[in-house]
Amino acid sequence: MSRVDDAIQRAHDAGRGAFIGYLPVGFPDLPTSIEAAITLARNGVDIIELGPPYSDPVMDGAIIQEATQTALAAGFRMADLFTAVRAITEAVDVPVVVMSYWNPIWQYGVDRYADDLFAAGGAGIITPDITPESAEEWIAASRRTGLDRIFLAAPTSSDARLDLVVSASSGFVYTVSTMGITGERAALDQAARTLVERLRAHGVGRACVGIGISNAEQVARVLEYADGAIVGTALVRALRDGGVERLAEVTRELSAGTHRAA
Repeated sequence: MSRVDDAIQRAHDAGRGAFIGYLPVGFPDLPTSIEAAITLARNGVDIIELGPPYSDPVMDGAIIQEATQTALAAGFRMADLFTAVRAITEAVDVPVVVMSYWNPIWQYGVDRYADDLFAAGGAGIITPDITPESAEEWIAASRRTGLDRIFLAAPTSSDARLDLVVSASSGFVYTVSTMGITGERAALDQAARTLVERLRAHGVGRACVGIGISNAEQVARVLEYADGAIVGTALVRALRDGGVERLAEVTRELSAGTHRAA
């Protein structure tokens, strides 16, 4: 059992769903982003998802794009990611996964990236823009290091595609709640529930739903059928508008939804 899978199991054993919280590395600066991630862990998040800033974030909504551009303008470098992961994992016993577009990993070197992430204490990588059949080098590196490889499934995925994603993924499958970019939405699509049901039929171990989840009620509804709920934009907004103190408050509010879903 991987650290990611173990964290989800511990949440289930406690009678609740898993809460996965996303923040960009280096926003508003590197030390604050490390403090913010530790704050997530100390206020109810079971798995931390870190996003290295990228110049062409095609999947990210306006709030996350704004944050990542701020981090890039402040001088973020790839080495800062591994510095942050090491500092976070030394401070809290919560697995850290990286949500990264493929181009920065490829440019850094797939094996080197995997080795450096593993050495820093990282638990895995979510790769939103590469499919399993194109990820042979990453799959080999992840098997060698023990890092989880988390691929995405979308409502438009064919049955053949779901079979491929389920067989190639470890830790969990990132289940896209609705088509489009990340952000807060007033209502989640029925498509998310249907997609998780389809993934179950294809033998998925863990399915965690992301994109559009922004309050405790939505967390609770998602955890009626999914193993975990992934929240990003609401947390980034809290950090932007009220700093680490406001982030802690919002994290606790969202965490309450995991208990109501038990």
